[in-house]
Amino acid sequence: MPAFKLQPNRQVPQSKAGILQWLHKNLFTNFTNSAFTLIALYGLYLIVPPLANWMFFDATFAPVSNAECGRNGACWSYIIEKLDLFIYGFYPPEQIWRPQLLVALSLGLVLLAKLLKNNKVKIIAWMIAIYPIIAFLLLHGGLGLSIVATYKWGGLMLTVVIATVGIVVSFPIGILLALGRQSKMRIIRLLSVIYIEFIRGVPLITILFMASVVLPLFFADGFNVDKLLRALIGITMFQAAYIAEVVRGGLQAIPRGQYEAADAMGLSFAKKIGLVILPQALKISIPNIVGSFIALFKDTTLVLIIGLADILSMVNLTSNDELWLGRSTEGYVFVMMVLWIILYSMSRYAKKIELKYNTQQKN
Repeated sequence: MPAFKLQPNRQVPQSKAGILQWLHKNLFTNFTNSAFTLIALYGLYLIVPPLANWMFFDATFAPVSNAECGRNGACWSYIIEKLDLFIYGFYPPEQIWRPQLLVALSLGLVLLAKLLKNNKVKIIAWMIAIYPIIAFLLLHGGLGLSIVATYKWGGLMLTVVIATVGIVVSFPIGILLALGRQSKMRIIRLLSVIYIEFIRGVPLITILFMASVVLPLFFADGFNVDKLLRALIGITMFQAAYIAEVVRGGLQAIPRGQYEAADAMGLSFAKKIGLVILPQALKISIPNIVGSFIALFKDTTLVLIIGLADILSMVNLTSNDELWLGRSTEGYVFVMMVLWIILYSMSRYAKKIELKYNTQQKN
């Protein structure tokens, strides 16, 4: 019987490709990709070093005056000096603790919802019912708190308020409009189509002007409508039409068999839509819904046209200060970075939700 000789153990093959293989696979696959890669690298070489020098290496971060700032780099002292205006606008300095408390309360509710996963629905329901009242009382005043008129609101706080109200209020209205456009009742379908197509055919700036100038004409004499409320109504009307089309696309993507299955189970129309059709449609529409919300957040900067001092308008106001003339560039860069952080966070969170509710079976 022949003797068997044991072979030496072999090393496990490397599962990860090296840096050279990654570069070849992703950037230098062929001549065309290599050419575009080199052009992109040259463009970054022309842009990144001067920008980095201006923003960081030659910049001034110490709290000094405009005259003491260097002319070759950014003067972030201007942002430090005007930071309260960028965040809170003309909100009274002695009352700034109120929006700060509201932010702390919001973060606490989010953390509580994370920790108490079993009661998340109750916490969300409480937020929907009670949180807006608490937010209004803290920001505007009442019940012992001094009143802060809305024309004193501004900066990032005003931007977040407008975007949040626009998103939260327009979302259910958009769903109702989408369902109305799919309705078998002709009058409801016709009214929904007229509203959606009219609003989508008009620029947001026109809607804001109409809400600011025309809307008060529909109220009785002596009834004054707050300028911020008018802007919120206009933005909500505008965003609801776009949400309606996004949700309608999700509804049309649902297979007909889902409707038939719900009918076969004897579900009422409300249960069929609320328990079977709408959850699937919203899941499909998550990327487009978030895209609409991000677009709305950016479009809130248009409220400066009707006299509301959002974070972007604060750049013009603060850079016209005689002590900080010529520093608008730093203001625009700061606003860009703040908005990018907020919108990127929204995008990443939406991606997380999309993956969480992805029920597609992958082979």
